[in-house]
Amino acid sequence: MVKHIVKYVWRYMKMKPIEVEKVENLLLNYKNKDIYVHLETTNGAYASHFGNQGVNVGAYIRNAKVKFIESDIKGEQGAFRVGLKLETGWVYAEGLTDFEYTDEDQLLLAGHDTDGRLTVALQLSENPFK
Repeated sequence: MVKHIVKYVWRYMKMKPIEVEKVENLLLNYKNKDIYVHLETTNGAYASHFGNQGVNVGAYIRNAKVKFIESDIKGEQGAFRVGLKLETGWVYAEGLTDFEYTDEDQLLLAGHDTDGRLTVALQLSENPFK
């Protein structure tokens, strides 16, 4: 567990706040190609420790193969939405704050709360995620 947390903190420290033009250009690298998507969202188990009266929610999908024909990024600093238009629908993530383009040509987008905890992740790659 500690190893996973250290790896995540290290990854978070490498991410930068989303720059719309850069992310738009990076998204173009994947347009009209078969790619792998990782999409995850959670309010985390930690939410119940802070007086949250709601139900703990989350979603997770990894290595779903998609091809998008259009991409879009909307929002203002600290609250972006990225959408991928597929032939038969849409995939999108909302609440994104940070991004990184890795040495493995993966685009990693993430949303973090004010305490740095992950709330949403959208990741794109031409190769399956390990």
